[in-house]
Amino acid sequence: MSKHFLLFYDYAADVLERRPQFRGAHLKHAWAAVERGEILVAGALADPVDGAVLMFSGEDKSIAEKFAKADPYVAGGLVERWHVREWTTVVGDLAATPVPPELA
Repeated sequence: MSKHFLLFYDYAADVLERRPQFRGAHLKHAWAAVERGEILVAGALADPVDGAVLMFSGEDKSIAEKFAKADPYVAGGLVERWHVREWTTVVGDLAATPVPPELA
């Protein structure tokens, strides 16, 4: 059974200035993970742009850790810190462990 995991990125202060040189490779890496069914949705935090959150589906957190270790943003120093948390999703069409209100 697949579980959900969130990968959190903390960006370097100069991410907006340096992002263009890594963005194409990063997006290629991310869309390949989507095609493999690993990433469900991902994107940068806004106002301020100081991090990102990527939602993964998989058996364990290694899927997200492997992604981060190979990400051009991480290798290029745009990401200062990252960490993965398991996310117990219970509401919505994508919930890994749906709990309808009548079962609560």
